[in-house]
Amino acid sequence: MQTLTLFVSLLGSVLVLVLRPARAFAVYVAVLLWYPTFLTVQVGTLDFKAGRIIVAVLLLRCLANGNIRSSFRWSAIDSWMVFGVCVEMFVPFISYYIPFMRILENRGGALMDGFFAYLATRFCIKDRTELVTVIKWIGIAMIPIAFLGVVESFTGWMPFVPLRKYCPWNSKIGEITTRHGFFRAIGPSGHPITFGASFAMFVPLIYWLRYREGISRSLCYFMTAMAVLGTVSSMSSGPLVLLLLIIVCLILEDFKEWVKPLIIFSVFSCIGIGIISNRPFYHVFASYVNPFGGTGWHRAKLIDLAIEHFNEWWLMGYGGLDPGWGPALGNEWTDITNQYITYGVMYGILGVVTFVGILVTSLIMMIRCYKTEKDPMLKSCFWALGGLIISFMISFNSFTLFAQSGTLFICILGIAASLSSYSLSSDPNNNLPAQRNRLTSKCQ
Repeated sequence: MQTLTLFVSLLGSVLVLVLRPARAFAVYVAVLLWYPTFLTVQVGTLDFKAGRIIVAVLLLRCLANGNIRSSFRWSAIDSWMVFGVCVEMFVPFISYYIPFMRILENRGGALMDGFFAYLATRFCIKDRTELVTVIKWIGIAMIPIAFLGVVESFTGWMPFVPLRKYCPWNSKIGEITTRHGFFRAIGPSGHPITFGASFAMFVPLIYWLRYREGISRSLCYFMTAMAVLGTVSSMSSGPLVLLLLIIVCLILEDFKEWVKPLIIFSVFSCIGIGIISNRPFYHVFASYVNPFGGTGWHRAKLIDLAIEHFNEWWLMGYGGLDPGWGPALGNEWTDITNQYITYGVMYGILGVVTFVGILVTSLIMMIRCYKTEKDPMLKSCFWALGGLIISFMISFNSFTLFAQSGTLFICILGIAASLSSYSLSSDPNNNLPAQRNRLTSKCQ
């Protein structure tokens, strides 16, 4: 399988070198969607995934091109991302109970999966036309994978599962599970959560293409339906909750007057539920508001354990080791299904602060751009991205992103940073050049 991985990597690298930046980036995302991350090219103790090789080539191409470099505009999101990378690099080197070379290899891989992908997104997507191109090709790339997910869910035939034996760090073939009478589809990602989340996060952007005319609009609705089916085929509660929240946010775009009352109602409901039930509100939600199945009590207990053991992890996390909460959760090891707690356990309170800072800053930028932008299509795009970020902020309490889904989420943040920086730079009220840049040019 290393030969196949090397071939996919070389083919992808050639394509990202010869295609225009937007299409090159779409090729990179397609490889993330289609090719398993557990299939690698091994060089000594290093494991090179196809996506890592391709994004390295793509980023080098962007950095070597003066026109691409000169079009880059700094965003507040970039500052938080750089701070986050510093924390993720600094904490493990001074606190992890792991040999130095293993930490170096691990952090190098994390840098390529995260910050390299973010920078590639920032350089490749510079205007609305390029974003439309990228989302259109991503939507098309998702169609066969979504169809595979439906087949897996109904039949239990999972063609990528036998390939797990080639995984260099965990060759164990996991058990195929069911929920509500359906098999939980995993596709190339290797896990129902990553499979479902990869589809759900692109639903609002694919649906945004409805502003296009002619066959593009019809294709938009079809691709949106396939992305929804791909999410549902995972039968995973985390991605399904994310999808439900995304749909609510998309509906609210036509009923904006309900946004503030809904926020106020939600806040007071949480307070009231906590007082009436005499227990944390998240325990009530985990017990009674769980329509998609899953272990709600596990997620609530995990938050309790993080609070109880705060004094153990707040400074530098657990040094790369298991927190030891498994027995309290009914497991031998600690299954952390909360993105915020994952950052706390890995990097301490600084990790949580930087991650929350990235999310909050991204949301603030989307709100600001929505208020200042005059182009209706771009306003809708900022609404879609803002709703997506809010949906993630809430649903991160019920699942954790990893493998392809984690990289794809970083790409979403890169899209938000690119659009916000170019939109605000063209606003005369920001004392920047008043000439309209390509971000608001008409889509062809």
